[in-house]
Amino acid sequence: MPRSALMNVMVGAALKAGRGLARDFGEVANLQVSMKGPGDFVSQADLKAETALRKELERVRPGYGFLMEESGDSPGTDPLHRWIVDPLDGTTNFLHSIPIFAISIALERQGEIVAGVIYNPVMDELFTAERGSGAFLNDRRIRVAQRRELGQSVVTCGIPHQGRGHRGQFVADVTPMMTHTAGVRRTGSAALDLAWVAAGRFDAFFERGLSYWDFAAGMLIVTEAGGYATDISGSGSPVKTGNVLASNPELHPQLAQALNAAKAPASA
Repeated sequence: MPRSALMNVMVGAALKAGRGLARDFGEVANLQVSMKGPGDFVSQADLKAETALRKELERVRPGYGFLMEESGDSPGTDPLHRWIVDPLDGTTNFLHSIPIFAISIALERQGEIVAGVIYNPVMDELFTAERGSGAFLNDRRIRVAQRRELGQSVVTCGIPHQGRGHRGQFVADVTPMMTHTAGVRRTGSAALDLAWVAAGRFDAFFERGLSYWDFAAGMLIVTEAGGYATDISGSGSPVKTGNVLASNPELHPQLAQALNAAKAPASA
């Protein structure tokens, strides 16, 4: 189906920033890198992508606010609209020449995500969705996988590293997944994990302690692909907790039950 004017704006911004990331990815060894926190790097490419995205989105929607990973929350003159942007989700992959990273852009209207774009410029895969209009990969409709049995399902997740918490809880969470599913994977990009659930490549995704920009676009894309994207409890929004569970409707209650029964050791 034809893209709306809004989606054309978002796609144009993602493609423009993506071209810069693709160029920098080819010269990743020459990038200047500074530490942002334990195990969490910020690169020149990350900052350049954020600048390019902000410039392009402000040009076409000058009054909208921004919530961006690097520069934080910047209210606009339009109090109803806000861009939620991660200019480079999967920074560590990028810096290690692993081509699994993405630009993530979501539009929030009165507190609700109404449009989302996730773009991997190396694979040239563009995932898009607008509320009520379905989800697409390179303009072709996508749907979540239809598997009903956990034993046939492949689950992807995030793994806590270095300074991040939830390590004990992660071990508790992943144990039933290893026991009852066909496999557990970790890509290093929550945005792409969600996009790949929407496309039926993965059957489910879970992770605790995410930031809003990590999952805002992906949450809508999964929903528009016929899936569920909720708090890890299995219902409600993950926006406040950052604890995300996404899957098809058949697997969702099974996964939520397993994850909510998983208790971290008292020392974790």
